[in-house]
Amino acid sequence: MRRPVWILYVFVVGLALHNFVMSELWEAGLRGSALEVLSSWKDALLALGLLLVLRAHGSLRFHPSWVDWLALAFGATVVVYALLPQRWLGGGATHRGVVLGVREDILPVACYFFGRGLSLSRRDLRRLGGVILASACGVALFGLIDIYTIPLSWWRTSSGAAGWFSDQLGFEYGKGLSSLPQNFVYNLGNGHPLRRLVSTFLSPLASSYMFVVALLLASAWRVQRGVPLRIWLPVVALLSAGLLWTHSRSSYIALALGLVLLAWLRRDARRSLLLGALCAVVVGFAFVKVYPHLAPATSFTRAELAQQDAEAHAPGAGPAVSGISDASIASHWRSLREGVEQVVDHPQGFGPGNAGSTAARTGVEIRAGESTYTELGVDTGVVGALLFIAWSLALLWRLLGTSAWLAAAIAAMLALGVQTDIIGVPWLVYVLWSLAGWSLSRASGAAAPGWRA
Repeated sequence: MRRPVWILYVFVVGLALHNFVMSELWEAGLRGSALEVLSSWKDALLALGLLLVLRAHGSLRFHPSWVDWLALAFGATVVVYALLPQRWLGGGATHRGVVLGVREDILPVACYFFGRGLSLSRRDLRRLGGVILASACGVALFGLIDIYTIPLSWWRTSSGAAGWFSDQLGFEYGKGLSSLPQNFVYNLGNGHPLRRLVSTFLSPLASSYMFVVALLLASAWRVQRGVPLRIWLPVVALLSAGLLWTHSRSSYIALALGLVLLAWLRRDARRSLLLGALCAVVVGFAFVKVYPHLAPATSFTRAELAQQDAEAHAPGAGPAVSGISDASIASHWRSLREGVEQVVDHPQGFGPGNAGSTAARTGVEIRAGESTYTELGVDTGVVGALLFIAWSLALLWRLLGTSAWLAAAIAAMLALGVQTDIIGVPWLVYVLWSLAGWSLSRASGAAAPGWRA
């Protein structure tokens, strides 16, 4: 309890399993307030971690830097916006929506300062890196087995996933896929969709983000530690297969960007890392072309087809799903453009709870979605969004000199944040932002060999 490093291990493994375990508990009959309390284990553990580091040090024991002040300024902005009446800002969030919105927005700050109070030894770092890679391999293996052996009908009716998302969390996905998230499958528009790897995250995107982080870590370990190829190649092959089967083009690009940054920081292995970045793009987009021939096909039920037909012919419905779409490239750009326009037209913001998944869960108008930055602009105004961007860039700048792997991983996630809500993926925030906070604390003291990658 004096060294709450163990909390990081729990986050790495527990958050990878969280959605799957919660859905099975829902199916087993644990629902409502009881399941909500249980699902908040991660928040309780983070609060305990902050208390333990404060108790251990009497304070966070670091010399405040401009990165810390930017984090505090962003956190203070979130709190101020939460206290302002919604009617002043033109927002319509419920009280629950405000709480959920504040929790999501301020979580990176809390994890960052938790990491600032940690003290990790070389042994801790080796073990933690091994746990990250082992967990990612487990997620990839389960996901690959799932899409080829577990029928979609099990996820619809027996797994509890639909109930967890719709009844417990409040997401209204409709009946187009029996209340499952639509990105569970890749819809070709012919009534016979293809399975995507969702694994224990119950999300192809969240799974792909974990694989990107793990592949960057594996690349850094190969460069610095000289991990034997007989160990390294199977790990990278499994993680790469998991990433490919998520069918997330943005994640392929993010991995390449991370490898390019890693190559710039590690000049002694620049050629091999740049080759890896090129392979990530070429193989990734080649796989998109052959995916329809490799992925297992499934079928929509009659009720699902009827619902989709009704939605397609509803007033204001968009174009039919095309062969290049998995929530549609055009849809992503349209959502980003509309979010930017909303922030520009209403720069003071609407207050927490009016954007993204929080608004969707609480049944209010979604003022912006998908992009981390436009959602923050809606929640905390232009000032809050710019403070988050400034803090993120300052954090990244400092990481360039302390941990090449973390810098590459954070950079990849910040790039993904342009078209997706990265701070809405708990595994990323609890793990990466905590480690980023630790890395900056380490920068002012003795360097920890082995993590500098």
